[in-house]
Amino acid sequence: MGSSNFSWKLADHPKLPKGKTVAVVVLDGWGEANPDEYNCIHTAKTPTMDSLKTGAPEKWRLVRAHGTAVGLPTEDDMGNSEVGHNALGAGRIFAQGAKLVDLALASGKIYEGEGFQYIKESFDKGTLHLIGLLSDGGVHSRLDQLQLLLKGATEHGAKRIRVHFLTDGRDVLDGSSVGFVETLENDLANLREKGIDAQIASGGGRMYVTMDRYENDWDVVKRGWYAQVLGEAPHKFQNAVEAVKELRKEPKANDQYLPPFVIVDESGEAVGPIVDGDAVVTFNFRADRMVMPAKALEYENFDKFDRIRFPKIRYAGMLQYDGELKLPSHYLVSPPEIDRTSGQYLVKNGIRTFACSETVKFGHVTFFWNGNRSGYFDSTMEEYVEIPSDVGITFNVQPKMKALEIAEKARDAILSGKFDQVRVNIPNGDMVGHTGDIEATTVACEAADVAVKMIIDAIEQVGGIYVVTADHGNAEDMVKRNKSGKPLLDKEGKIQVLTSHTLQPVPIAIGGPGLSPGARFRSDVPSGGLANVAATVMNFHGFEAPGDYETTLIEVVDN
Repeated sequence: MGSSNFSWKLADHPKLPKGKTVAVVVLDGWGEANPDEYNCIHTAKTPTMDSLKTGAPEKWRLVRAHGTAVGLPTEDDMGNSEVGHNALGAGRIFAQGAKLVDLALASGKIYEGEGFQYIKESFDKGTLHLIGLLSDGGVHSRLDQLQLLLKGATEHGAKRIRVHFLTDGRDVLDGSSVGFVETLENDLANLREKGIDAQIASGGGRMYVTMDRYENDWDVVKRGWYAQVLGEAPHKFQNAVEAVKELRKEPKANDQYLPPFVIVDESGEAVGPIVDGDAVVTFNFRADRMVMPAKALEYENFDKFDRIRFPKIRYAGMLQYDGELKLPSHYLVSPPEIDRTSGQYLVKNGIRTFACSETVKFGHVTFFWNGNRSGYFDSTMEEYVEIPSDVGITFNVQPKMKALEIAEKARDAILSGKFDQVRVNIPNGDMVGHTGDIEATTVACEAADVAVKMIIDAIEQVGGIYVVTADHGNAEDMVKRNKSGKPLLDKEGKIQVLTSHTLQPVPIAIGGPGLSPGARFRSDVPSGGLANVAATVMNFHGFEAPGDYETTLIEVVDN
């Protein structure tokens, strides 16, 4: 933005009028897949979404929501809500999380950066602690990055290393934790042969230890703190592989919810508590489940639980997890600089904006949409509403979540006449999909469909335009499959439930009485992705998108 002739003013669209109320609805975790009994969107009664698909073929299409379309390294990388909303809001594709880390590790730049230099000051006398999710799921972290970081840290002077891992079972198969721990143990044994004091210090399941998000349950972080920092946990083992195998034998045990454990020596002492003078790196690249542990590790003033002791450490995240809070203040890899988002452009061009979701996705429809930026661009032009999510239960218990309340807020905002854009995220498909409960996920999809109808009905009343899309897949495929697409079965012959996101494309539908008669999807952007949605929405507000935005998905033909 160095050039002086830069202007926030958007050019008028030659054929589309200004002044229409535009509803932008993001269905979280709503992909498009073959209809079968494990496709909850298919099994659910979703008359509204069905009618969008079958009603007007030139006003419904699929867009890519994974891999390179959202800035991730490969087409094997499933999308997620953060990169998805970044792309939806930014209108351009930025290298993201894992890809940024890959580039920094491959080039060695990570070891020259301020963050690594900072933690390195502890290597001489202290221990380097690595805390994070141990799997190759690629959503929050990746095993190969941890392996490279272990190698690079020792080459750059780390002499004593302790790993505190969290088992996954959410983005990868339940039970795969054992293999990941064996791989890690093997790597650490190799380092010990080279004279490095490297070992596993603690562990626990990601949903029960450390990795809570959105201040849902601080006890999760507390359990991690006790194991990792204080060296205290209800379970003590001398070997981590044995720990995971034993704890998985408990009734109903799974990787996501393994209780915390510490590794102890022959005398029963924890081998790796975090103490004054140590360095700590949280090696997850995805932010949402690292913000809370980062606060506990970094903040002097902290009242969410009693930390017992607060060691004087050098702490860095793999990335900065919250740009607004500047948390953590030290990080190994710098974030993508997402500038000039569609939200900022539209506000500067007079578009009054309303955004709403419930707690679990409120940050997506605001912070991530706006390029990882907290707060308003212009508080006189914008209103963001957060509806509190249910706490203390898993989302399959109340699969309707707050879909209706979100839709009611959107409806009221549309009918108020105070806003030009009304933007919501409806979380059900994703949050309930993650529980693996197929019946509940079907109910979740039905609730989301009812919410969409309420918003579309309001748009019909005010002569507006709607854009209904999604950020990535989840609910449309709830079973693990083999290479030929057949459901995988476990030893007992039961299906292996898929709790993760998918690689599927997502729908985008446009319509409403305010849509110009000749407006329809173009046929010459077949590989369009989420980043193309921003220019499309700008068009509906009567503007052309900036020249470097991914191209619009629509054209206006003269009837």
